[in-house]
Amino acid sequence: MTKQVKQLDRVIIRFAGDSGDGMQLTGDRFTQESAVFGNDLVTLPNFPAEIRAPQGTLPGVSSFQVHFADHDILTAGDAPDVLVAMNPAALRANLGDLPKGASIIVDTHDFTTRNLMKAGYTSNPLEGDDLGEFAVHQVDLTGMTVAAVKEFGLSRKDASRAKNMFALGLLSWMYGRPTESTTAFLSKRFAKVPDIRDANITAFKAGWNFGETTETFIVRYEIKPAPMTAGTYRNITGNLALSYGLIAGSVQSGLPLFLGSYPITPASDILHELSKHKSFGVTTFQAEDEIAGVGAAIGASFAGSLGVTTTSGPGVALKSEAVGLAVMTELPLLVVDVQRGGPSTGLPTKTEQADLLQAMFGRNGESPVPVVAPQSPGDCFDAAVEAARIAITYRTPVMLLSDGYLANGSEPWRIPDIGDLPGIEPDFATEHNHTIKNEDGTETSEFWPYERDAETLARPWAIPGTPGLEHRIGGLEKGDGHRNISYDSGNHDFMVRTRQSKIDRIANSLPPLEVDDPTGDAKVLVLGWGSTYGPIGAGVRRVRKAGYQVAQTHLRHLNPFPNDLGDILHRYDKVLVPEMNLGQLSLLLRAKYLVDVVGYNEVRGLPLKAAVLADVIGGLVSEAEGIEVNLVPAATNDGEGDAS
Repeated sequence: MTKQVKQLDRVIIRFAGDSGDGMQLTGDRFTQESAVFGNDLVTLPNFPAEIRAPQGTLPGVSSFQVHFADHDILTAGDAPDVLVAMNPAALRANLGDLPKGASIIVDTHDFTTRNLMKAGYTSNPLEGDDLGEFAVHQVDLTGMTVAAVKEFGLSRKDASRAKNMFALGLLSWMYGRPTESTTAFLSKRFAKVPDIRDANITAFKAGWNFGETTETFIVRYEIKPAPMTAGTYRNITGNLALSYGLIAGSVQSGLPLFLGSYPITPASDILHELSKHKSFGVTTFQAEDEIAGVGAAIGASFAGSLGVTTTSGPGVALKSEAVGLAVMTELPLLVVDVQRGGPSTGLPTKTEQADLLQAMFGRNGESPVPVVAPQSPGDCFDAAVEAARIAITYRTPVMLLSDGYLANGSEPWRIPDIGDLPGIEPDFATEHNHTIKNEDGTETSEFWPYERDAETLARPWAIPGTPGLEHRIGGLEKGDGHRNISYDSGNHDFMVRTRQSKIDRIANSLPPLEVDDPTGDAKVLVLGWGSTYGPIGAGVRRVRKAGYQVAQTHLRHLNPFPNDLGDILHRYDKVLVPEMNLGQLSLLLRAKYLVDVVGYNEVRGLPLKAAVLADVIGGLVSEAEGIEVNLVPAATNDGEGDAS
């Protein structure tokens, strides 16, 4: 039969099922297909914290959302246009996120009385009018999959596991995705088990053919490739980009990279990835605990390596004393905190921005540490290189604040030209740096480990074993310049202020903040940090599309703040600071700049919604301008505008 082809500019799809249904793999493959096709895209994986929650229950639901478009987009979307639900629990867990008119493709096979009860249903929602406001397509995905792969002699259980590939094939047909990359992927992944390989490929093709021939789906959708700046692109997650950025920092500085880490969600992928790159001089050490991981990294830095430790919020708490040691010894160290929901072990697989104050102040004594935060999955690469530059140049530990949304989400990333990366000079000490006049008029030269560079206030970095540069550092306060322990109160005050001044001087090396204010007439500024960049940008776009003026800027450096931040804040009548915490950046800005910023705060374990931010921004514009602001609802529920 002839199928209708409908043109769209963007679509948001969510795959959802039991944690054993392969939804992350399905979403990842659809993402890769869309990346190959040339769409811009952003993804949001969402999976349970339990290794294996009870099958068919709400806590065991795993999902993967992908937003792809024919133009530049910033978020994974506020709500899906299409939900693929593999069982009753997946339907119930995600139904509340669907807008009216959304499409639901549901696998009817698992809608048994037992599974309905486990999901909390008292009756079958597929019967009656419960789903009347949605376009529901009931498909026996499991049954058709088992029939399609019958020739390979698999058990029914093994055969049914390929149902995610059947669903992927169907969705690939619906949205015109290229299939070659998935076929090649399956051939490689299951090369050692031919029956499983062939069953998955067959199920994938069967899903495609079902879409082509069935009368259930009479419309195909086309989303054209997005225009992009010329270059070589790949799809990349935040953790992968951050890993590559750490390697780039190592290469650009000429320092071997040492990672001391204890596995913790959602940071473990960085350890896994870096362990693959011994050819770049990377050494990875899976420590017995968080304290051992950071201790080993500090030891590596003392010996002349780029020491790195990766963790999440609970691990930062355990590492805090050792980070204080790195502050006192003034050694380069990168502490990567992939933030997750808290407190305590909190929400291990969910995202949050609530570690900012911990990064700023979570150590005893006056122990200032630079704080850097990436804004998107691809930007994790640049943020890691920048953190390495600061740590090496200023001889200081640096906190790099990623989060679960960035770590697991993905986007197209333009692979940078190596020649465009900044050079990083470790400038190791090789000779004596201090001259002492003796009583007899002669001079003696010595090496003082706490002499200061005039511009950066960084102390010299002498690798142990360098002849004549033997020295002593440690956690006890040292005298200004020399290596000797000092308990003098005046010296301690001076050294504390010197270490703070060293961090403050980092601001002199930062570029001016970029403020997006097209007309220069805006009275409202939206200021964000970290992964709120996408939702804020999408919300701002929607307000501007409605004809109103609003400015936007985003912070990468949270300590020290850029030198021009105060002037920018005072330029606007109202400043909105959206955060996935209870107002931590707002607190810092109010204290430092005496600006009564307005916070918008959520701690739901999920990214902020762009449409909600647009309404909040519109309300502030209305107050500042003294006008009534009316925003048209976004047809695709992503806050970025209407679909054509």
